[in-house]
Amino acid sequence: MSKEKILVVEDAPDISSLLKIYFTSQGYEVMTALRGQTALEICRKTPPNLALLDVNLPDMEGYEIGKALRQSARTRHIPIIFLTARGEKQDRLKGLGEVQAEYYIVKPFDIEEVHTIVKGALDRARQKNLTHPVTNLPTAELINEQYRALLATSGWALAMVHINGFETFTQSYGAMVSEEVLKFTALLISEAINELGRPEDFAGQMIVGPSFVITSAPDTIQAICQRLCDRFDADIGLHYDYKDRRNGYITIQGEDGSVRQLPLMSLSIGILTSDDGPFYDIRELSESVEEVRQRALTEAREQGRKSHMSIGRA
Repeated sequence: MSKEKILVVEDAPDISSLLKIYFTSQGYEVMTALRGQTALEICRKTPPNLALLDVNLPDMEGYEIGKALRQSARTRHIPIIFLTARGEKQDRLKGLGEVQAEYYIVKPFDIEEVHTIVKGALDRARQKNLTHPVTNLPTAELINEQYRALLATSGWALAMVHINGFETFTQSYGAMVSEEVLKFTALLISEAINELGRPEDFAGQMIVGPSFVITSAPDTIQAICQRLCDRFDADIGLHYDYKDRRNGYITIQGEDGSVRQLPLMSLSIGILTSDDGPFYDIRELSESVEEVRQRALTEAREQGRKSHMSIGRA
């Protein structure tokens, strides 16, 4: 399982360094930001498991960072802990109330106490099953929550993205290398949404299997998915050894001694919009978009394509 990521947003270099050294020694992956905009860019690209926020920053207050995270479907689940010199009652109320932070710690602090609070917040988030253990993308109930929001509105688009050949790759290269493929795909999705989508767009990952969910607007979803297909096909070979990458296929030997040559991994993407409805419940919506994705896989095989997307109910 991947290390849990903590984002430290602190403009005092000595405190930032102390927190990074300590939490790294405790087994976490620590990212740091001196400014609020840098913190928001990190969260959009590689969402952390938890954010430790100072309030007084050069470009914005930590409260603004917290509110921005809460307003985005991709980051609203991230636990927030304030670590600040601002200890007045109105400051605490703002952090705990308006931002809905997990905890509000006033400097000076005891770092072991901070660690206990951080560990508790991460444990609670893990028990809620809110994020995928490898990519930290929203999963399970957060995806269902997004589906329910779609059912209650119109003007939306939903894409189901699946990595074809992932299981075969895992058998040949091992679980640790396959986790890097999941992280790679999650990063591509985040980058495509950041470049071509909207702040309110959503990206999630199914808890089981190499499948991802994207929600956006009908006029942006195809561009996002096409960018995703192009970049995945261009770069996925880097996860294979030289021989498989050169051949363009992976060789699998069965228990009976038979040998099969299977293509490198690709994406199959099914896209639905609200115009393809009506959809009456989450199950119908998820099954319908999976049917479209299966059609994309069939079309890709028939046409000899790599990554491919299919749009709308047949």
